[in-house]
Amino acid sequence: MLVVGFPTGAFQANCFLIAPGDGGPCVVVDPGQDAEEPLLEALREHQLSPVAVVLTHGHLDHTFSVTPVCDGNDVPAWIHPDDRYMLSDPLRGMSDEAARFFGPLTMREPSEVRELHDQAVLDLAGLKLTVRHTPGHTDGSVSFAHTTEEGGHLLFSGDTLFAGSIGRTDLPGGSMARMTETLRTLLELEDETVVLPGHGPTTTIGRERVSNPFLTGLVDLSDPSSAHRGRGRGI
Repeated sequence: MLVVGFPTGAFQANCFLIAPGDGGPCVVVDPGQDAEEPLLEALREHQLSPVAVVLTHGHLDHTFSVTPVCDGNDVPAWIHPDDRYMLSDPLRGMSDEAARFFGPLTMREPSEVRELHDQAVLDLAGLKLTVRHTPGHTDGSVSFAHTTEEGGHLLFSGDTLFAGSIGRTDLPGGSMARMTETLRTLLELEDETVVLPGHGPTTTIGRERVSNPFLTGLVDLSDPSSAHRGRGRGI
């Protein structure tokens, strides 16, 4: 399996390109700000053609380039219905700081949008991606799970789980209580599951289980007065 990832834009959101291998169809995950040029370079290098764009959530640092990428390749965008509104009105989901940075925006949905639902299995580009609804950062946050032919497990976690941290919960649609329940479900995954997050480096469930302060018991996730509440990453 081929996985190509690179950070995009001012907030360094990870965009991924995934495929069974070189020279065939592929899926794009989270094409953020300034993603078009490096994405095109990766497609050319590996001789790939996109068949779909899948979005972990609706925040602009993960969706900025979705319309030109989708419409330029005549492919659909997949997003959870609870976050779909942000495709055309992204400022509603942002922090004040991010809204000031991006300024006034006129956005529109791609020509074709399809909605994601929990436990749906997407058969795209010869890959099966299982949708896990993982709310907490936003109402419509999802993660995409995939098992490789060799038996390895991958999780594209968006802004839910990072190496050493979690997504912030103080933005519109965010909830620490829902994030807590989401993280508990992720801890049910095998330790060897490779986590490819929306920001920062790759990690594993096992590593986060023993070292992430939001997961080890060093922070009481059920306590809304926690000093760490709302201080995860994301816009």
